[in-house]
Amino acid sequence: MYHEQLDGLLALKIVADTRNFTVAAKTLGVSPSAVSQTIKQLERRLGVALLSRTTRSTSLTEAGERFLSQAGPALDQILAAL
Repeated sequence: MYHEQLDGLLALKIVADTRNFTVAAKTLGVSPSAVSQTIKQLERRLGVALLSRTTRSTSLTEAGERFLSQAGPALDQILAAL
């Protein structure tokens, strides 16, 4: 269960940084739909939408911004340690 949460957090951070599912998918070595599903699972677990998605843009919701402002630095530290 924790592995899935970390995957979702990493996918969310990359999508938030790049504003692009395709770029995030290439970075993670998976398909854009896999990135989307991973983030949807994270959103379901948290009970809140983290991203606002349209056909032309992707952006963080207010809840997504709050979540990444708290969880993002810890993720950065984990990635740096790895």
